[in-house]
Amino acid sequence: MDLRALRYFITVLEAGSLSRAAHSLYVAQPALTAQIKKLESELGAQLLERTHTGVTPTPAGTQLYEDARRLLSDADAMCERIQRLPQGPEGSVSIALPFLLTGLLMGPVIARLRISHPRIRVFVLDDSSLMVQKAMLDRRADLGILVDTASLQDLLVQPLATEPIYFCGHDAGGVVTPLLRHEGNGLPSLDFSHAAAQPLVLQSRRYSIRQAVEQAANVRQISLNVVHEHDSARVIRSLYQCGAGFTFTPACSLAENPQPPADNPQWIVARVRQPELQRHYHLARQPGRVQDAAVQVVQAALLDHAHSLIDEGRWLAQWLHEAPSEMPSTKIISGGD
Repeated sequence: MDLRALRYFITVLEAGSLSRAAHSLYVAQPALTAQIKKLESELGAQLLERTHTGVTPTPAGTQLYEDARRLLSDADAMCERIQRLPQGPEGSVSIALPFLLTGLLMGPVIARLRISHPRIRVFVLDDSSLMVQKAMLDRRADLGILVDTASLQDLLVQPLATEPIYFCGHDAGGVVTPLLRHEGNGLPSLDFSHAAAQPLVLQSRRYSIRQAVEQAANVRQISLNVVHEHDSARVIRSLYQCGAGFTFTPACSLAENPQPPADNPQWIVARVRQPELQRHYHLARQPGRVQDAAVQVVQAALLDHAHSLIDEGRWLAQWLHEAPSEMPSTKIISGGD
């Protein structure tokens, strides 16, 4: 196996076709096919499924794609270190986090790091909360944001933030509006028992929000009126925004995704009470990379942006993180979000 073969494989996968990849690489298609077959032989696994429309990755191909991208990034960084004198922290840092947090946090963080620390490469693994845990345990990520998990094997875990879970959707029939409690100038609240009785669109039980809702319902011995169940967060969002039912969603989702106009009297966003549903986040680190300068810079950038969102009211969460004394904050200055 060599780096060129890995670059060829990545190009084929991203192009979705051997012929398109050969064209972009300026190599003959038979030669490219031979390289892929040689790579499969060396690894002892089929990497691509060939169809009449192109190629798709097998599970082994997907894993190789993730690992190869990081390996090639490290190789590029190694060349840069040899060719130039060090100019601040450098290296590759992988972050695993729930996909509901990705859009809220990672774009500004990566953009700012590109300006302040161009020699640091950030890779994001966004998935369900269980897969984030697995990425950390498998050491495929240096930093991770865990959901409702205060400790995990030998990882270094610290509280990060907690946020409320809201009930939202279109009250076209006017059933929910009379049940709302208005508290000052903030968002109204709704008792969990009333929320559970409404037609609900939820993800399956393997997702943390559904588990929190199920637990609250079991404690109170009430049933959930689930009318749509899908694993895709985008499908859930599309369903409740088009009026197919109501859902429970964390504050980070409300902050990231545009909601229907606030002056729409049928649109409900209410904080859940009795019990108040909460979602807790913890920052996890690999103990072997605690002193790595690149990891420290990325961690500081992530914490700084998350804290700013909460301070400015753009993320309706409570900040819990306390930076240890040996890990000073690295403020990133930019021209704005």
